[in-house]
Amino acid sequence: MDIKLYGRIFIETTIEAKTGLHIGGAGADLEIGGLDKEVIRDPITNRPYIPGSSLRGKMRSQMEKLLGLSQNWPIGQVRIHVCKTPEEFFSEKGSCPVCTVFGVPAELDYNNATRLVVRDAMLSEESKEKLRDAHTDLEYTELKAEVAIDRVTSKASRRTLERVPAGAEFGPAELVFSIYDPADIARLKVVLQALQLVEDDYLGGNGSRGYGKVAFKKIVISARSAGNYNEKKPIAEYADLSEWAAEFEKGFLDKVKQVIFPENGG
Repeated sequence: MDIKLYGRIFIETTIEAKTGLHIGGAGADLEIGGLDKEVIRDPITNRPYIPGSSLRGKMRSQMEKLLGLSQNWPIGQVRIHVCKTPEEFFSEKGSCPVCTVFGVPAELDYNNATRLVVRDAMLSEESKEKLRDAHTDLEYTELKAEVAIDRVTSKASRRTLERVPAGAEFGPAELVFSIYDPADIARLKVVLQALQLVEDDYLGGNGSRGYGKVAFKKIVISARSAGNYNEKKPIAEYADLSEWAAEFEKGFLDKVKQVIFPENGG
């Protein structure tokens, strides 16, 4: 299958931690400080950040659940949905939305270009200063002590987790969506839905215990067309996902078409 790039859509957003956020690091030995699980940090600035792989993986898993797709492909300790054959990938309704947008393993014998790239989101400068002034337990983070009670012996087991405090913001986070097929413009709805699903669920670990509620704010969308890739044109700005969703079918898609396919009048 030949691949032709028609353009790219750029989605920038600020990610706000509504509750404490824990995305685990490499598991370094911090027993002296009594810390069981630390957050991932930039090794140069020591600031916590949200890896693009964490956000993208959560978006994919939420869409798989929404569509009821089988978890049939192991990646490390987790399983994801993958259409293993062209017959699975293509149907009367079109191609699988998850595999089309998020991609399939390279070793499969059919070609599908991944549409969505998600960049790492760094702690914002404003949040860096606020957290530094707040004199948190560790640099930019707080320590959350938890106690588990053995149901049989009633013995308490204590552990301490590191997390980024509620109110911290990351960004601007960038999502890049490539248009390889005119039908891909409508597939931007998969990205919007996936972000909405993440907002209603959680990001990172310990979500069932209240961690990881996030909100996507200050959404700025722009695009480059293949015919004039040097110019990045603004498309729309939204305060939050609900604003974007409200306009999605009522003008947003037309704005995207006008930039990507100007020769067709949008």
